[in-house]
Amino acid sequence: MQTGSLRNIARSLFETGVRAADAGAAVTRALAARPLPDLGPGRHLIIAIGKAAGAMAEAALAQHPKGAGVTAIVVTNRENACDIPGCTVIAAGHPTPDEQGLRAGQLVIETLKKTSASDHVLCLISGGGSALLPAPIAGVSLQDKARTNDILLAHGFDITEINLVRQNLSRLKGGGLAKLAAPAKIRTLVVSDVIGDSPSTIASGPTATPLGTAIEAAQLLRSRGVWDDLPQSVRKALQNPPASEKTTPEPADIEVICSNRHSLAAIAQAAQDWSPKILSNQLCGDVADAAHQILAAAKDCPPGQSQLLIWGGETTVNLTGNGLGGRNQELTLRVAAGAENFSAPWVFLSGGTDGRDGPCDAAGGLVDEGTTARLSKAGRDLSGDLANNDSYHALKASGDLLKTGTTGTNVADIQLFLKA
Repeated sequence: MQTGSLRNIARSLFETGVRAADAGAAVTRALAARPLPDLGPGRHLIIAIGKAAGAMAEAALAQHPKGAGVTAIVVTNRENACDIPGCTVIAAGHPTPDEQGLRAGQLVIETLKKTSASDHVLCLISGGGSALLPAPIAGVSLQDKARTNDILLAHGFDITEINLVRQNLSRLKGGGLAKLAAPAKIRTLVVSDVIGDSPSTIASGPTATPLGTAIEAAQLLRSRGVWDDLPQSVRKALQNPPASEKTTPEPADIEVICSNRHSLAAIAQAAQDWSPKILSNQLCGDVADAAHQILAAAKDCPPGQSQLLIWGGETTVNLTGNGLGGRNQELTLRVAAGAENFSAPWVFLSGGTDGRDGPCDAAGGLVDEGTTARLSKAGRDLSGDLANNDSYHALKASGDLLKTGTTGTNVADIQLFLKA
């Protein structure tokens, strides 16, 4: 089979995985199985946060009891924002929090402060919610939170570690939203973009149990050698955490309705002719280590047999250069470098299901056995590009960027190795 055909198959399978993560359809299924209550004089409130917030809110509105009073707030990224009848939609910054997100956070806080025991809050959470809904604790500015986030990302902190810090700098994260909603009943439906699908980690767990204390966050930051780099206000806040607001809510009613596992299963089902094998939905850690895992598995593919290897998860990049790219792009570039001597035609795809990888317009990369030759012909230095974390420009030169546009969902990343 020609490499071009393999590339088309890999991209088609990736799109199958993205479609399987349809957030609106997942909400519809969840609310059909367990309908929302008829509250009589009480109010229904919808708080939808994340990259899939719009689709989730639309589906929820369609399932609400007829005649019920509904207040709906949607906070999503600018690429996914659109007018939704019956909703207040706020387009906020991602991955860097901005003033619009700050305004959204204040609106959510003021709305929830007015709830009563006769009200019902439906919280719809998806990936990206941490950055989209900043609500810094007193004494910490939005700029200081953004600076802290940049430091954590640059030093390869994983999403759970990042969210431990975020939760302790926020009025809404780490169960803060649920506390503000009390004494209203609250139910949460979650589309997971994190390994393990822990509600405490997804969007920093606004209605879930906190990941840890401020003291534990400070200990982590010191152990990783970044404490002195943090803004003074952040160090002060973690050493002297504020008292919590409002009352403690009832035990959380949280359901994960869609995740990376759903996408990987859909891909395997669609690729039965390729002997599909899901190796892991927890591919994580540094991209260099992840590339070694992928290459080792690819080398073990049976000779003369078509094979599809499938992974999902979320890797990290420890920045050492000043180039442009993201974890998926760098992962594909590292796999291309390590697989250039493979004999059979092959392709490798790694992409973010939200359609965006790092601070650029690509979802990831799609490389094959000709990638390194095309890079050389274009005058690129592969090892230099990796050292400079400049995977975007390298893959652009070889024609291997994966661009999908925004997808309206987010269930972490998908990796596919396809061998003819």
